[in-house]
Amino acid sequence: MRMKLPEPDWDSVRKRIVGWLKDFFQRTGRVAVIGLSGGVDSAVTAALLSEALGPERVRALILPSASTPEKDVEDAKRVARLLGIEDVRVIDVEPALRAFDDLLKVDDRVVRGNTLARIRMTILYAVAHKDGIVVGTGDKSEFLLGYFTKCGDGCADVFPIGDLYKTWVRKLALHMGLPEDVALKPSSPRLWPGHLAEEELGFSYEVADVVLYNLVENGMRPQEIVERLGVDKEIVDRIIQRIKLNKHKLITPPIVKVTRRTAFEFVEEADALLT
Repeated sequence: MRMKLPEPDWDSVRKRIVGWLKDFFQRTGRVAVIGLSGGVDSAVTAALLSEALGPERVRALILPSASTPEKDVEDAKRVARLLGIEDVRVIDVEPALRAFDDLLKVDDRVVRGNTLARIRMTILYAVAHKDGIVVGTGDKSEFLLGYFTKCGDGCADVFPIGDLYKTWVRKLALHMGLPEDVALKPSSPRLWPGHLAEEELGFSYEVADVVLYNLVENGMRPQEIVERLGVDKEIVDRIIQRIKLNKHKLITPPIVKVTRRTAFEFVEEADALLT
């Protein structure tokens, strides 16, 4: 592979996201509710929120299951302490997951893992019900690859780092002074024991981000990426296939149109009509 991602000005990126979050939360008047996993995405998101709102307006939930290593829980607590977030709750989600196991009786680890992600998001929304905004921690690489659970970690009210590639998130974490072992920790949704993102994907984020960046930002064709950048064709094909298969996760669910405008079409122009 003959190319790495260009690096933006990290201070400018940080200030842009922090400024946007400050304005967004001033308009809503609510607190931020975030799931802290002990990984880099949630750590960076929590750091940006703490800077934008003050740590007193950040509510952090740590939601381990039987698949969660104890170190992840300790890392999540350590990040919260470092950022000055005092409103931290640890909720064991394993009993809820076992209840679904008893109900569904499905012996499929992907189904069980997706159920776990949806249980976590249900808890975040329950805690946020009265005065909170659920803040998602997904990044651009995960969105493009479809590497998230629909109506699970792919569901939130705002995604502060959703336009940052995974390798950029790691660099931003180091720039912001977050612990190096958290910034560089192998990514994992921890949906089953030993679950690691790159093992499941079959390629590293370093390679994936080069492919994704050049597809999205530079408009390169897949074959160009193979020939000009030296990325293995099998990996490029696998990434393209993931984008195609998971496209449905990033688009508004279709409505069968009967009237002149669907509800989704109306709300796109509702602000102008309702003022």
